Amino acid sequence: MTVCLLTLVAGIDRDRDAVIAGLTLPWNSGVVEGHVNRIKMLKRQMFGRVGFNLLRKRVHLA
Repeated sequence: MTVCLLTLVAGIDRDRDAVIAGLTLPWNSGVVEGHVNRIKMLKRQMFGRVGFNLLRKRVHLA
């Protein structure tokens, strides 16, 4: 096995409870992740432009 694969397996093993919960519990954070992704996209589009007030307005309107 390569070092990368061993590191991945060690990380999964270290977080075993979280991995099992993520695969078995019915809850997820998909909606929240979608909103975060949308806000990050708007932030990237606004980089170097007018400032925070315009960014805030775009986030509220989007």
